[in-house]
Amino acid sequence: MPSSVFTQRHQEFIQFLVEARKAAGVTQVQLAERLGRPQSFVSKVERGERRLDVIEFCQVAEALGRDPSKLLKEFVDLKKR
Repeated sequence: MPSSVFTQRHQEFIQFLVEARKAAGVTQVQLAERLGRPQSFVSKVERGERRLDVIEFCQVAEALGRDPSKLLKEFVDLKKR
């Protein structure tokens, strides 16, 4: 099985996170500040160079003012359409 970093589904997940950030009206810099991380962290995630673990995903969701479980469900439900 290929690394999920390079799968189509992972690319869809990254795009979903970028769209969620933009919908929240948050820049990469602002998100990084909320996370207490450098802007390069957000950039690497959004370029697919770095994967988020489940805890980091929850932190990102919460930094965007979203409930992590609901945000993940939205992503999963997109596949069903």
